[in-house]
Amino acid sequence: MMTISSILLVVGAVFIGALMRTMFGFGEAIVSMPLLALLHIPLNTSVSLIGLAGLTVASLTVVSGWRHIERSVIIRLALATVIGIPAGLALLHYAPSMIITSALGVFLMAYGGYSLLKQKLFQAVDKPLLTSKGWVWPFGFASGVLGSAYNFNGVPVVVYGTLRRWSPDRFRGTLQAHFLISGILVVTGHALGGLWTADSLILYVYSIPAILLATGLGIFMNKRIPAKKFESYLFFIIIALGVLLLLPHR
Repeated sequence: MMTISSILLVVGAVFIGALMRTMFGFGEAIVSMPLLALLHIPLNTSVSLIGLAGLTVASLTVVSGWRHIERSVIIRLALATVIGIPAGLALLHYAPSMIITSALGVFLMAYGGYSLLKQKLFQAVDKPLLTSKGWVWPFGFASGVLGSAYNFNGVPVVVYGTLRRWSPDRFRGTLQAHFLISGILVVTGHALGGLWTADSLILYVYSIPAILLATGLGIFMNKRIPAKKFESYLFFIIIALGVLLLLPHR
């Protein structure tokens, strides 16, 4: 039986993640999952709770960026995500979470640091590094794997979007549409995989007002981020999230 203070801390963790997600288009699970681990919330409860919260945020924000969505990419991402979800559920049950999150943290730090350095040294380079449409398949598959296992379905798509040099509007719009589609698939996978618990559903209900508040506040703040600074902020956040994943959670 959770105390009122524990419930408030969980709701606070969900609020911070939802605010991050609404402002920058991603990062909710990477922020909220470690915070919930610090509160000693069981992994199955955390995964299902953040999956439901992420789907709610995506449902609330996808409409505003609909006209900026790269539709052909979304279709391929959705198909690849479906293929990756069963592998992610198996990963959740059999692979040590510390190894997966640590490897992901190192990758995010390395990628964010490299991107910032390249951005400073080559200000005039605006060409996308990924031009082939085939690259969407491995990134979508990775999204399905990490999404069903740890709700990190946004990380591969964020990396893909920065390598494609999406504009801020296209980045946020396409990412939120992907979150909506993959969120439905991932939450369904969680339900079928037996990850839903009574605690996760109760905590989700308690978190709904916080999610709504974070979404409204995040949209307000997002509109005040200059487009030219958006990419730099994005890379700094990627590095910070990588550091967060490397911190001990227990």
